[in-house]
Amino acid sequence: MPDHHAASNSAPGVKALLFDVFGTVVDWRGSLITELTAWAQARGVRGDWTALVDAWRAAYVPSMNEVRKHPERGFVNLDALHRASLERLVAEQGIAGMTAADLDHVTRGWHRLNPWPDSVSGLTRLKTRFVISPLSNGNVALLVNMAKHAGLPWDLVLCAEVFRHYKPDPETYLGAAGLLGLQPEEVMLCAAHNNDLAAAQACGLATCFVPRPTEYGPLQKRDFKAEGDWTLVVSDFDDLADRLSC
Repeated sequence: MPDHHAASNSAPGVKALLFDVFGTVVDWRGSLITELTAWAQARGVRGDWTALVDAWRAAYVPSMNEVRKHPERGFVNLDALHRASLERLVAEQGIAGMTAADLDHVTRGWHRLNPWPDSVSGLTRLKTRFVISPLSNGNVALLVNMAKHAGLPWDLVLCAEVFRHYKPDPETYLGAAGLLGLQPEEVMLCAAHNNDLAAAQACGLATCFVPRPTEYGPLQKRDFKAEGDWTLVVSDFDDLADRLSC
């Protein structure tokens, strides 16, 4: 039997680690800008791809809030929200020459995001002692395809689409613990966003802050450091694996 005493000092009783994905595990901004720039050059489509990506991400929370405000319409997954936002932004920014198939392809860029340098090594180590899963606002297909693309070694895929609620709704955090057959305090959310951790903590989960100070590039305005009383604060996933004796 593995000796769990070494880990008990850092996160006593924790059996599963859940991870925010966009920004925490993968570099969504750098990945999308790089891919879009190369794709557009090959296709002869002109646009300010950095501006498009930043505007696209800015539409993310408002689009989820619309789903939350209109439960009568049913749950809408992130691929559909991203596609609708992209269509609007392309028109607003005057980007011409993109077909419906092009918009579909570009939307699936979120399925092809690249990991931060420590993500695969750290997750692979953490998986030796803990159940590891995303807990993302992304949908199942997006996260499964991303895991294949980026080599993310998840044990399973948990996300907003499974619970038909977007974070920070409590149904996501408590639903994940329930599906794993664990009490909330036996589950730790690892995230680069203090607001995500605060919502998880309010549901009784353990918490770990992982800084990603370049997530938004020059537009980063927050989450440079831990701003709450989190269970752990680490420098990256390899540091987390060290702290948890993996």
